[in-house]
Amino acid sequence: MAKPTPPAPQDIDDKPLSGWRLRLYTIIFEADTRAGRLFDKALIVLILVSIAVVMADSVQAIHAAHGRAFAALEWLFTLLFTAEYIARLVCVRKPLQYATSFFGIIDLVAVLPTYLALFFPELHALIDVRVLRLLRVFRIFKLTEYVAEYQSLGRALAASGRKILVFLSAVVMMVLVMGTVMYVVEGPSNGFTSIPTSVYWAITTVTTVGFGDITPKTDLGRLISSFMMLLGWGILAVPTGIVTAEMAAQRRLQLLPLPTTRTCHECLTEGHLAEADFCFHCGAALPGYQYQAGDAKTAPPQAP
Repeated sequence: MAKPTPPAPQDIDDKPLSGWRLRLYTIIFEADTRAGRLFDKALIVLILVSIAVVMADSVQAIHAAHGRAFAALEWLFTLLFTAEYIARLVCVRKPLQYATSFFGIIDLVAVLPTYLALFFPELHALIDVRVLRLLRVFRIFKLTEYVAEYQSLGRALAASGRKILVFLSAVVMMVLVMGTVMYVVEGPSNGFTSIPTSVYWAITTVTTVGFGDITPKTDLGRLISSFMMLLGWGILAVPTGIVTAEMAAQRRLQLLPLPTTRTCHECLTEGHLAEADFCFHCGAALPGYQYQAGDAKTAPPQAP
């Protein structure tokens, strides 16, 4: 009788999170526990203060007086963010997947400028890219209603994509025609030196920007310009109406339950319901939901 084949040894990255890794994961990646909220709020404060330091350091008078203190603070923030990034890699099951994810790349880019500035000083100003990390604020402060609205807006934009594309195509054709007409009416002597230049004027006029570097001089040109400016007000309202109609349709179709900050250990997808057993993205089994006691919004439903 053949012996059963022993299971292949699992890599550490494929093992379910447990022990200190699970606790660290819950604190860093989720915000439904007291420790998770405190960690994320502290992280937001650090990001805001570090950005304020960079902005203040760019003022020459302040830099001359406190340049060394700002440099020390910046290295302190960078070391803290580096330690946080390493902790994120340690506590996830698949570090490479997190490192190549949207937030993983942002977290890495947030610490790179300080190190690169040692070799390329002009890159120091790129530290302000840390402001992108504030995108986490939606889950940190448990603004679940806003997360649901964000998801609704995303679906509405996706549903209205073709309509907006057709609309933009019509606008492009219109500015091409009107730019060509203005090139014929005004001519090079009035600043319309070519059709591309005239199309540039038509775009700035329709969008009601009007930089003023090119203006029509003839009566007919001014009449056309006035018509295009009035038309621009109507054009700007069309995409808004399209998206609003799609959002209303989405709202009629379904009422979305409030998501949580519960995160899948496999694919790091957020927003699972409190009572969910499997990830809605990859189908992996979800661990028990950990939440702050007394929180009625995120607590799983009680059995009768």
